[in-house]
Amino acid sequence: MKEALKQRFIDLRGYWDDSLDGLLEMDPDFFEAYLGFTGVPWSKGAVDPLTKELCYLSIYSNASHLYTPAVKTHIEKAMSFGATKEQILEVFQLVSVIGMHTFLEGMPVLIEEVEKIAPIDRTLNERKEQLKKDFIEGRGYWNEFWDGLLLLDDEFFEVYIKFSTIPWKNGTLTPKQKEFIYIAGDASATHLYTPGLKAHIQNALKYGATKEEILEVYQLAAEVGMDTFKEGMPILMEELNYQK
Repeated sequence: MKEALKQRFIDLRGYWDDSLDGLLEMDPDFFEAYLGFTGVPWSKGAVDPLTKELCYLSIYSNASHLYTPAVKTHIEKAMSFGATKEQILEVFQLVSVIGMHTFLEGMPVLIEEVEKIAPIDRTLNERKEQLKKDFIEGRGYWNEFWDGLLLLDDEFFEVYIKFSTIPWKNGTLTPKQKEFIYIAGDASATHLYTPGLKAHIQNALKYGATKEEILEVYQLAAEVGMDTFKEGMPILMEELNYQK
């Protein structure tokens, strides 16, 4: 039974992950349930295999997770589906902007506390209006969660525009693929950034995404929970001195 389950996983996903050995050995029933769970987005196929692997790469290279074994696995799988080094780098560029969520969460709090002492002039001067236009031109949208940073530090905001728009100006992934990569990261259990998720769903729909495709990205992101077993089972087996 165990060998058959292992082969089913290989047939479905195209590889075997040695970190799953412990789960398969100690609890084949749960492994079989997981096999069904991971199989759903691969059997339906709303999103193409290459984009799926890029979404996995977004999830596991995300600063809120950084699970190196899975990063390696999904780089290899993405390249087996035809991904180029430029596309892999582009995913990293897109995912790296997660650090800006410090400002998206922090600026409203800062502004609220500052305004308890003195009101802030919320008028955008000519330079700030131009920076806002530059962002919209480069990224294709505007969301009010950028207002605080633009208002209080237009110099840093200008730097961020250049930083975040490079994959949009120079990249080869489609706008819809880019938005799926953002969605995968924001929907991951280790991040769960709802304002960004909403913005990127809106953008993805604008670029032609279907609800089935977005749901499939969610299904891919939900697999992050299995890292509990991938990290935990080897330790459990070691402590039990488990022998096959």
